[in-house]
Amino acid sequence: MPQSDKKTHPAFDTEKVLLLSICHFVHDIYSSFLAPLLPFLIEKFGLSLTQAGFLSTVMQIPALLNPSIGKLADRISVRYFIILAPALTAIPMSLLGVAPSYGVLLILLFLTGISVSLFHVPAPVMVYRVAGERTGRAMSFYMTGGELARMLGPLAIIGAISLLGFDGFYPVMIVGIVVSLVMYFKFKDIPVKVRSTQKPSIRRTCREMKGLLLPLSAILFVRGFMHACLTAFLPLYIMQQSGNVWLAGIALALFEGAGVVGILAVGGLSDRFGRKQLLAFCLVVAPCSLLLFTVTAGWLQLIILLITGFSLLSTTPVMLAMVQEYSKEGSSAANGVFMMVSFLARSAVVVLVGFVADLVGLETTYVICGVIGLAGIPLVFCIKSLKRKEE
Repeated sequence: MPQSDKKTHPAFDTEKVLLLSICHFVHDIYSSFLAPLLPFLIEKFGLSLTQAGFLSTVMQIPALLNPSIGKLADRISVRYFIILAPALTAIPMSLLGVAPSYGVLLILLFLTGISVSLFHVPAPVMVYRVAGERTGRAMSFYMTGGELARMLGPLAIIGAISLLGFDGFYPVMIVGIVVSLVMYFKFKDIPVKVRSTQKPSIRRTCREMKGLLLPLSAILFVRGFMHACLTAFLPLYIMQQSGNVWLAGIALALFEGAGVVGILAVGGLSDRFGRKQLLAFCLVVAPCSLLLFTVTAGWLQLIILLITGFSLLSTTPVMLAMVQEYSKEGSSAANGVFMMVSFLARSAVVVLVGFVADLVGLETTYVICGVIGLAGIPLVFCIKSLKRKEE
């Protein structure tokens, strides 16, 4: 069995961790352009809401290829995927304003989706390689970059349109290209190819990691109910409860902001107190606070919402660290399988939550999602030991 990379890279490489976090931030700013651009695209091409919604679906389809992309990254080298992704995402997203037809829009967004997968599948592997013994802390920095991008990306593209016009914002791609150049000079020599004597295999990866992937998949599913009701339907819920549109917007911003703080804090804490312990803590606090959220009002409700956002959204860096530590030398294939499961669970559950809300109303749906979230607690204890590489 090859030695752990912790012995090869014993120190936490602050410069490279921050660079990867900044790269994640810049990359995800571009991938967050679609939602704020939809009103302009609908007006320009006369799209129906179905056609507009299909644009997002096309961008998500390549996520189904995540395991294969991970296998390819393990076979070649994850560095090339990370280096090229900011430019490969920036270029098609920056050209949406000059697309001549709906068909071209679909092509540009599909290419963006491929690039998004090319980045997100192997990126945690590179983060793991430069994290030393602080994998959780490094994953927290990495995920914080993505969360901040989702918060600031819409503001960035609307600002660009206000200055350059909808047909003229394409020069914003320059930032992504520059970031790719910087990443090339910083990471071109880092040895990040998996050194296993066996060829990468998705089937073997699933078999070897089933002790981790099966309970994590179940956790992602039950966690998805809480995530869906709070990210997709929180503004509508607040509007129905208070009738205050500003409060609805503030509530979502507070929820996402608390998530950023949680992501930044919990990954590092898991280095000290243990992955399973922190994951269990978050999976206890999140559903309990969600249930309290449904029976409170006013400022107390907003405070509880902060606790919910902190505990619910902060589980991702812990799970990413678990996947890398359990896999052999850090595996893109393992992360690809994990991310595909995450995508499928999130996509399916959002539709299911919406269906339930149509039947019984949002308030009851929130209670149901909180109760389902409690099922994640025993699942943590089904996770097998993370000391696989030491065996």
